[in-house]
Amino acid sequence: MENNMTDCEEGEGGPTSQGDGHPKESSPFINSSAASDMEKSQQYDGKSMALFEEEIDTSPMVSSLLSSLANYSNLPTGSKEHEEAENNEEGARPSKKPVKAPQLGTLMGVYLPCIQNIFGVILFLRMTWMVGIGGVFGSFIIVFMCCSTTMLTAISMSAIATNGVVPAGGSYYMISRSLGPEFGGAVGICFYLGTTFAGAMYILGCIEILLIYIVPQAAIFKIEGLEGPEAEIALLNNMRVYGTIVLSFMAIVVFVGVKYVNKLALVFLACVILSILAVYAGIIKTALEPPVFPVCLLGNRTLLSKSYDVCAKVIEIDNETITTKMWRSFCDSDSLNATCDEYFINNNVTEMQGIPGVTSGILAENLFGNYLEKGMILEKRGISSNVDPEIPTTNANRYVLADITSFFTLLVGIYFPSVTGIMAGSNRSGDLRDAQKSIPIGTIAAITTTSTVYMSCVILFGACIEGVVLRDKFGEGVNGNLVIGTLAWPSPWVIVFGSFFSTCGAGLQSLTGAPRLLQAIARDGIIPFLRVFGHGKANGEPTWALLLTASICEIGIIIASLDAVAPILSMFFLMCYMFVNLACALQTLLRTPNWRPRFKFYHWALSFLGMSLCLSLMFICSWYYAIVAMGIATCIYKYIEFCGAEKEWGDGIRGISLSAARFALMRLEEGPPHTKNWRPQILVLVSMDAEQNVEQPRLLSLTNQLKAGKGLTIVGTAVQGTFLDSYSEAQRADQSLRKLMETERVKGFSQVVVSSIMRDGTSHLIQVGGLGGLKHNTVMVSWPQNWKQPECYQQFRNFIETVRETTIASLALLVPKNISSYPSNGERFTEGHIDVWWIVHDGGMLMLLPFLLRQHKVWRKCKMRIFTVAQLDDNSIQMKKDLITFLYHLRIDAAVEVVEMLDSDISAYTYEKTLVMEQRSQILKQMHLTKNEMEREIQSITDSSRGSIRRKNPPSLQPQHSMEEGTSLAEKPEDKSEAVSNPKQVRLIQSKNAAIPTSPTSPTSPAATPAGGTVTWRDSKGPDKGMTDSAATAGAGKDPLNMKPEWEGLNQTDVRRMHTAMRLNEVITKKSKEAKLVLLNMPGPPKNRVGDENYMEFLEVLTEGLNRVLLVRGGGREVITIYS
Repeated sequence: MENNMTDCEEGEGGPTSQGDGHPKESSPFINSSAASDMEKSQQYDGKSMALFEEEIDTSPMVSSLLSSLANYSNLPTGSKEHEEAENNEEGARPSKKPVKAPQLGTLMGVYLPCIQNIFGVILFLRMTWMVGIGGVFGSFIIVFMCCSTTMLTAISMSAIATNGVVPAGGSYYMISRSLGPEFGGAVGICFYLGTTFAGAMYILGCIEILLIYIVPQAAIFKIEGLEGPEAEIALLNNMRVYGTIVLSFMAIVVFVGVKYVNKLALVFLACVILSILAVYAGIIKTALEPPVFPVCLLGNRTLLSKSYDVCAKVIEIDNETITTKMWRSFCDSDSLNATCDEYFINNNVTEMQGIPGVTSGILAENLFGNYLEKGMILEKRGISSNVDPEIPTTNANRYVLADITSFFTLLVGIYFPSVTGIMAGSNRSGDLRDAQKSIPIGTIAAITTTSTVYMSCVILFGACIEGVVLRDKFGEGVNGNLVIGTLAWPSPWVIVFGSFFSTCGAGLQSLTGAPRLLQAIARDGIIPFLRVFGHGKANGEPTWALLLTASICEIGIIIASLDAVAPILSMFFLMCYMFVNLACALQTLLRTPNWRPRFKFYHWALSFLGMSLCLSLMFICSWYYAIVAMGIATCIYKYIEFCGAEKEWGDGIRGISLSAARFALMRLEEGPPHTKNWRPQILVLVSMDAEQNVEQPRLLSLTNQLKAGKGLTIVGTAVQGTFLDSYSEAQRADQSLRKLMETERVKGFSQVVVSSIMRDGTSHLIQVGGLGGLKHNTVMVSWPQNWKQPECYQQFRNFIETVRETTIASLALLVPKNISSYPSNGERFTEGHIDVWWIVHDGGMLMLLPFLLRQHKVWRKCKMRIFTVAQLDDNSIQMKKDLITFLYHLRIDAAVEVVEMLDSDISAYTYEKTLVMEQRSQILKQMHLTKNEMEREIQSITDSSRGSIRRKNPPSLQPQHSMEEGTSLAEKPEDKSEAVSNPKQVRLIQSKNAAIPTSPTSPTSPAATPAGGTVTWRDSKGPDKGMTDSAATAGAGKDPLNMKPEWEGLNQTDVRRMHTAMRLNEVITKKSKEAKLVLLNMPGPPKNRVGDENYMEFLEVLTEGLNRVLLVRGGGREVITIYS
């Protein structure tokens, strides 16, 4: 085992390295040196850097590399599933009696409600005008596009609705459960706004019918005598006043008794059906006997009905020529020689039938569109007129004028609301006897029926009605009649009253449905600020939601124009339908196991076609409304994402996330990331206390400051025991990790491993953390606390094993020392330095880490300083120039300093400190002796060491900065048999050590004489090698005649390493004593396990007197590059 580990470590990162299986960087820094053993021994012949000599092949000295920085190059390297109990949204519909079994079938439960919701105000008030403006051909395209969109959406909706029970909420429920709470909430709000504005549109249509066709004299703002913009403003003000009154009345009706609204629904539906039947009856009658609806033309211009009493300029009565009302409208007096309008004089008056009938052949004339600018006069095609283009038009108020500028996209926006309402059946799924069967059949049948009616109406209107009458929006040329009413049989009043009641009913239905939809969204809890609207009256009626709905509806009333409100609700409905199609397409393509619709006649291509049509229609209707609607949905989406409640609904977005994640993981398997994309993907090893709380929470604070939410973070811990016995404990530990991660804002994953031996649990985390190519490349573990205590013997052994495992796995390692003194995420450093001591080059980690830290607000104002060490043969001036150049190319702003650390004689204090270290190691050897034997052994050792140390007065040392810090995961004892089992033994050892003087100038102070001992760090070649080294290394540094007898047996390799640690600590403490953070290369552990205790002592000496230290080991590859 040891031989294998040594071989792997020696070849770490090299061409034959097993490591992580990936080829390493081609670089002048790492593994580019083929130095022989002789060259390495010569390079480390000096004593200054002996601490790093074992890893010279993988981590060359910085001083030996800086000369090659100018030619720097860096080439790229080759569910747990569960279901939540859903909110009982049916509770929001108290009019339904849950004790009563649902009895509604397809006809009453789906088909007729859809018919009622689809047929509406646009059919009666705007369909004839759309045919006249857009032509039969253009209008048919509009109707076909819109009906195709709703049919494709109905197919997708049928698949979703038959893939399980759909409670109240309709499309909101389907989208939110298929695409997730973010999309569901965003589209649910859009659907709610669409339904609310639909209520405003129906109310405006109701008022338009009332004030224009039923009781024009009821207008508060009189239109008589007003012309142009003044008349338009008066009409809009009337709409606003009456609209507000009707809205208030409807809101009170809904508030007082929804059950009456539901009962009246059949009456309103009957009005709609009777009105449509009356239209078809009238069309049939035109073929047999066309009705008499004369239209008067002056030249080719359509005259207002109120501007004439007889369609003639003069009439003959008793052989006397008498001028008519028309004459007086265009002339300045009644006399025949009066001054008249030029156009009136030059053109004749003709009267024609407004409804010539199906057999008249008028269809050919109405086939193509005739788009008008606002204020243009309606003119009949095919009739010439005598007009002088140089003479301006006068008496324009005598003609029928276009009230708005019309174009194709406007017609689409105005018409689309007439095909909405397809969700009525799915909303009533709780009342259906067999929802899985009724919803698809009823909805598709209703859309087929309404689409057939709409398309036939386009053709029949164009075939029956004169073009100028079709373009007359308000029937001003046909005595103020509703144009579609002129076609109806037996009377126009059938259509007028039928459309009036149907619009009233549709408005009430909107004011009933929209608050319940909002209540369903609020009760889901995904949008926090809407939760208040989930409450209502004692019986569940959504009072607050009704109040908000009425307020938003008032906005539409204030707009007052039916033609302006219709495109707004078109946007919201189109967005809703778009996401229904998207949900079906995603579920079909992802083939999730739960996607099993009973409705089989669907395909992902149809859903994508429907989605594309919806998106296209949004921008065709109004590109700026489309952008606003999408902006609203995006804002709601992001709000839910950041602030909303987390919901697990088994939605399709989770499915697409899994597919995308799988695809990305497969791509990551193709090779490790390019150096430009490398960032630390951290596995944080923490330990838990008896209550399963994290002992080192600041580790996660440091992780957050280092990661800023980017990349992969895994927080792992091990629980001792068997999986069967410790599963609940592991669950508590996982919950504790998740809670702390949320508190520290660490975005990542938690992982808990149960193992009978803690050491093995940590090893398993390092080996199997991550998935595929998405694995950690860096391990963070805290420095073991109180490692010198005998009872903590196993802790530091576990720590060193973790270091070895990260080395052989080619993982970077971060070891924060004094972790409890690190800043929390809420602290801010207003000044200070982050000092980097770059001693050996291990891939650039020391450069990258401070840069990442300074991106966080905690460290942002700290300055970066980089120190490197120059030895005897190095040109320190040139090294500094090269280092400045290197940092310039790396785009890193840092101060540079080269510290000269020349070889010096090994001091007597170094020998004494090494002697104490080796003598202390004998204590642990006696741990398994009897109590009396142990006491005698410890007493002899301490007496001997005390006598030898007092013979020498060493130079003063900085006292160790004692900081409270947690125990890392890798530090937990794995076997109680290896620890001190008798507490009396622990007290005995501590009391013996306490007797040693603790003066700051004494080498036996706590910094130098820990309570526990360590095993001697011997070279793998045996003790003879150590003695041979002493002749070469010690001879030059001291007089052999002055050697103390107890020094003769010391391992000279340990002496040189202690010398390195003390010298480095001296210069680091001198330069970086006040630094906020010191980053330092971490020497590698001994290749054999005999000298682990000495390794810990060297690291302790190296970092003595420093507050915050981050020991860093690279992963054997370049992690920073100068290239863009």
